[in-house]
This record gives sequence, C-alpha cells and structure tokens, in this order.
Amino acid sequence: MSLHRNTIQETAAQSPVTAGSDKPAAEASPNSATTTGRAKNPTKRWPPRGRRPMRAVVAVSLVAGLAAAAAGVALSAGGTEPVVDGLVLVGFAAGWALLLVLSVRFTDRPQRWAGVPAAVMGVGGTALLVVRPSSAALDTLGWVWPPALLGLLAWITIRIRRQLPRRGGRWLLYPVIAVTTLAASGGGYHTVSQAIDQASATPGQLIDVGDHRLYLSCTGSGEPTVVLQPGLGETSAAWGWIAPAVAAHTRVCVYDRAGRGRSETAPAAQDGNQISADLHTLLDRAHITGPVVMAGHSVGGLYVLDYAARYPQQVAGMVLLDTTPPTAFTSLPDYPGIYQMLRTATGLFPGLARIGVNSLVNASSHTGLPAQAREQARTDASAARQARSQRDELAMVPTMMAQARAVTDLGDLPLYVLTAPVDSQTGWLSAQTALAALSRNSIHLVVAGAEHQALLDSESAAAVSGQAIIRVVDAARTGTPLTGS
Repeated sequence: MSLHRNTIQETAAQSPVTAGSDKPAAEASPNSATTTGRAKNPTKRWPPRGRRPMRAVVAVSLVAGLAAAAAGVALSAGGTEPVVDGLVLVGFAAGWALLLVLSVRFTDRPQRWAGVPAAVMGVGGTALLVVRPSSAALDTLGWVWPPALLGLLAWITIRIRRQLPRRGGRWLLYPVIAVTTLAASGGGYHTVSQAIDQASATPGQLIDVGDHRLYLSCTGSGEPTVVLQPGLGETSAAWGWIAPAVAAHTRVCVYDRAGRGRSETAPAAQDGNQISADLHTLLDRAHITGPVVMAGHSVGGLYVLDYAARYPQQVAGMVLLDTTPPTAFTSLPDYPGIYQMLRTATGLFPGLARIGVNSLVNASSHTGLPAQAREQARTDASAARQARSQRDELAMVPTMMAQARAVTDLGDLPLYVLTAPVDSQTGWLSAQTALAALSRNSIHLVVAGAEHQALLDSESAAAVSGQAIIRVVDAARTGTPLTGS
C-alpha cells in the first residue's frame, strides 16, 4: 500500500510531462491511461449532469418567470383585468415549467412536481385570456381561488422539502411561496370584507336606470336640489364634509356612478354622455324635478359640463371644484405624460385590489374626512370592481373632454370655480380661469394653501367648497348675480 501511494505521488509530480512519456500531459494520447486507470473521453461534457448546481437552475427559472410576468404587464398596459391577470399567470407558469425542464435536462434531481403549478397557472391564465370573465364573475371566483391557491402552495412546500436538496436553491423559492401566500390571504380578505360591506345597512336607495341600478342618497330639504359629482375613481363617500353642510341649506343628493360604491356595474364602459343620461334618468325616477345645481370635483367637473350641454334647462347653477380642464391635453404641458402613466398603472389596480394590496394602500387615505365617510371611502377604494371602473373611466377621459368642450357659453348661469394651487400642474391656473370665463355670472376663487383633494377631505377647505355651493344655490333661488369672492 505504501509503495502504491508513493508511485501515485511521484507520477503526479512529473508535471508538465506525463509519466513514462516525453510528451507534455496536454499532448498525451486520448487513450492513454490516467493514474487511476480510467480512460479519458474527450467528448464528455463538463461538469457531469449530476454536478450541475441545482440552485443555478432554480435561479434561472425564477428570474425567467418574473421576467415573463413583467413582460405580460408591459404588453397589457392599460388592458382589462382578465388580460393583465391572465398574462401574469402565464408568465409565472413559464417559470415553473422552466424549472421542470432544466432540472430534468441538466441535473440528477429532476423536479417533476414543478409541472403541477406550471399546469395550474397556465390553464388558469389561458382561461382568463380566452373567457374574459366579467367583474361579477371574478368576484364570485374570489371565494374559490384563495383557498385553492393556499392548498397548492402547501403542496409545493412539501415537494420542495422532500425533493429539492438543501443547497439546491430552496432559499430562493421560499420567498416566492411566502409572497404568494400573502397574496392568497389578501384575496380571501378582500372577498369577505367586500361581501360584508355590500350587506351592511346604509341610507339611500338603488334605483333602476335601465340595464343597471344606481345608488342615490338625498338629505335636507328645499329647492334647488344640489347634485354632487365625485372625481376620478371616487364615490359618494368623498362628500363627507360638504353634503351635510349643504343639507342644512337645501336638499342635496349624492350618488355613485356605475361600477363603484353601492351602484351596480353597467354592461359596458361609459363616456360622459352615457353618464349624463344615467344621471338624468336617476333624477327623474327619484322624482327630483326642476333645475338642479351641479357641483363636480376633478374629473367630476367634466360630467357637470357634459350634463349642462345635454340638459341645459335642467341646470340652475354650477360649481367646479378644481375641475380637470376639458383642454388638458393641449393646455397642460405635463398632462399627456401623466395621463399615459396613469393608464398603465390603473390597468394593474383591479388585480392588485383582488389580492388585498389596495386595502393596504388605502388604509391611510382620506384621513381628513369624518370617521364614517373615511371608512366608507377606504372600503370603496379598496374594491376590485371600483378599480376596474376607475380604469375604464380613465380610458374614456379623452372622449369625455371632447364632449365637455361642447359647452362654450353658459350665459348668465351662476358659476363658481374653486382652484387648489398647491402642487398644481403648469398651466393649471390659466385653465381654471378659462373655465370661469364660460359664464358672465361667475366667481373664480383660488383657495390658498389647498391641494387638489383637500377641497373635499380637509375640513377647512371643504367648508370653502360648501360655501361656494350654497352661494350658487342662493343666486339660483333669487335670480341675483354672484357677488364678492
């Protein structure tokens, strides 16, 4: 034994010349024997399949899956919820499928179990892309997919622990499992919380306007009635400060546009004309007769202008609270870029809402509103159906602006324009001044220190908004001009 060990050591020391040969080791015959007696095979790949690092396979599969999902988001920018979610699921399915293929091809520990999540997610994503289920159908599926996904994740975890080596990249997959578990839990929370909210008692009523019903709540008494139009993606809860203040002076009505709050979803996305037609039918069937004072915040002001264009005899006065100008794409240099960014982002909102992300984001929103209105506004903003409605509404903004531009002269109609100067876009103040110029009987007030949402959420700024509405009501009642500021 000692002689054999010495021979091996002496042979190894004869570098770079092969033992028993005048040729360097690199020039030795391929068929020459090695010190262990095994022949070299120049066609054999290195490293052997069994020595391919499993963690590299896991890492490549993980990165590829995330990249495919991100590509799906990019391709579906601003698309409908089934398309966005479907492409994301297909992307994740590709990552799991790649783990199966690479582990079989390049390692001696094939992870065939990865074919199960690949199939489940692939089939689910494809079904969303092909069927394109409605928001109501997706709400129903909310009772099914969270527990099903949690069960799949538990099964995947067991397979990882049993079949993936400890140093084979488990630590890369566990965060994925953890995040997906949170998403499934958030999905269950969203479904239950929305069901509870829809079942809770609330003032107001649902009124049929044709192919869907709209929520309407009126308080106070007197004429003219004030109708409040919330902004982009907002609901009647946004008027928590203003509605009670105006109700002490006259009747005021708040409502939810189709697809948000307590209103039912319309069969298709609606432009400004369809929103106005719905509102006109709603007021008629609620027996609210006579000209009304319309007040709109942000994009809600576009609906107010459109309503005045379609039903001029039904409008006694108008209040525009930091309204989005109908000329925004040309009068505001930054608006086109901001709009495109929002179009991309809102395409993600419905899917994120269904896994509870919107609930987390909105947990600290509307902090200035009264407690009851604040909680309702947060609940409304967290709903997937509302996020879907907001996405559809934003897609219609160019059309709504064109329709609102039909209003070029309001004559002597009482018009109050309030502008929030803080963090406003370049050209915003000039565009607000142009809105005030639509009527010869108008006031334009810049609310010092107020930002856009503060005109509704901040108690002090909302008090200014409420007073502006009351002054227009008084002007409409008495037929006298607006005066002062």
